[in-house]
Amino acid sequence: MHKPAKVMTMTYKFRLMQLIASAAWLLMAGCAVGPDFKRPAAPTIGDYTDHPLTSTVTTTNVAGGEAQRFAKASDIAGDWWTLFHSQSLNDLIEIALTNNPDLKAAQAALTVARENLLAQRGVYYPSVAASFSASRQKQSELISPTPAASIFQYNLFTPQVSVSYSPDVFGLNRRTVESVKAQEQNVRFQMIAAYTTLTANVVVTAIQSAAVQAQIDATRQLVDLNSNMVKILRYQYTKGYAGRLDVVAQESQLAQVNATLPPLLKQQAQLRDLLAVLAGRFPNQAPPEKFELASLQLPVEIPVSLPSQLVAQRPDVLQAEANLHAASAQIGIAIANRLPNITLTADAGSTALSLDKVFSSGTGFWGLGAAAAAPLFQGGTLLHQERAAKAAFTQAAEQYRSTVLGAFQNVADTLAALEQDAEGLKAAATAADDAKETLDLSQRQWKDGYISYLALLSAEQAYQQARISLVQAQANRYADTAALFQALGGGWWHREEFTEEKN
Repeated sequence: MHKPAKVMTMTYKFRLMQLIASAAWLLMAGCAVGPDFKRPAAPTIGDYTDHPLTSTVTTTNVAGGEAQRFAKASDIAGDWWTLFHSQSLNDLIEIALTNNPDLKAAQAALTVARENLLAQRGVYYPSVAASFSASRQKQSELISPTPAASIFQYNLFTPQVSVSYSPDVFGLNRRTVESVKAQEQNVRFQMIAAYTTLTANVVVTAIQSAAVQAQIDATRQLVDLNSNMVKILRYQYTKGYAGRLDVVAQESQLAQVNATLPPLLKQQAQLRDLLAVLAGRFPNQAPPEKFELASLQLPVEIPVSLPSQLVAQRPDVLQAEANLHAASAQIGIAIANRLPNITLTADAGSTALSLDKVFSSGTGFWGLGAAAAAPLFQGGTLLHQERAAKAAFTQAAEQYRSTVLGAFQNVADTLAALEQDAEGLKAAATAADDAKETLDLSQRQWKDGYISYLALLSAEQAYQQARISLVQAQANRYADTAALFQALGGGWWHREEFTEEKN
């Protein structure tokens, strides 16, 4: 007893698909040519600096003068900026993370890379296409009619399913997907680097804004002081107690102090514009918060990652590693391109003169095919492409090493800066105290006639410089502390949006 034609056709199709799947599975087990990527070993050094750092010196009665203790092998919080205990700063960073266009662009670039990776993974599977054609034809009556019905004008309906597959015998597809995956990781760490840079820039810009504001306040106080001195000298000049030279000298001093104010105001305006842009706003929409050094708290417990951990935390190092991985996979791709490529094809369908007869007995057809192609002569193109891929891997390896060295230098420089910042703040605070005391004594002695006015003028200038230097020393400690958190990786691995894989 014969099976119906439709059942026979479906049986053939099922067996055909089984055959293709089985062949694909067996051929997928082939080896992938080229080197298997091995992650570079972490540096074996035990510290960043040539001498161990435990803590910094303390400066009493000065904002930001606390001793900082370096906790070796400690982890960095994902929201490290909260250690400055400024709600205004926290709010501004959250706004920036939500609205900053550079970060959004980096996130979109990562989506593009992920979708390209998912698209590339399609090479692992057979390509299946369905088609249907309908035509009306008339044959010449001088030749035999094509249809078995011996008619010269007829309709032709042909539904068909075609399957093609290129078995990954030498790993070309696997190496290609591996390369695209590494490129996706490169973009991922570019996005994370954009995040760490953004958060650090917001913190440092806020600190600089606070420092400039402190300098503006100090300068305005000096303007008031010098203005009062001008009034006193002018009065004394009218009474004959002071000479014209003293009045002109004090007026010159006042003009010099006034001249330092516009550059500070310009810098402050530029910093506020920068804060607005970092937050994804226009300059005239700058955040209302005004930062002051006195409102910031210096982090005193500073986590310092082990050197072996740094290479797994720094986005730039991980990005260089992804580039190295992609270069390694490209060697396999270049080698595989020099080897034979196999393609399996199959098609099944039905052809009938009327639509209702499409799946009738005798209308079905099917076919299987296999083809192999191998490059024999390409004028040396494929050989030199392979050599270029190997040279590119060497280049990426050296770039990776350079990035690692730069990362360690960055951390070492920042640690040394924090150590010297503490010393600098202590010296600046002492100098400011001494300058203030000298100015107070000079003012009293000048009023009593014990010193010349030039001596008082010198004391004023010293005090002015000491005040500005103190503010700058305070700002350096805050800014370099933020720079250290960024240098150590910024704690991004504790933030869920960066640790979730969405492939």
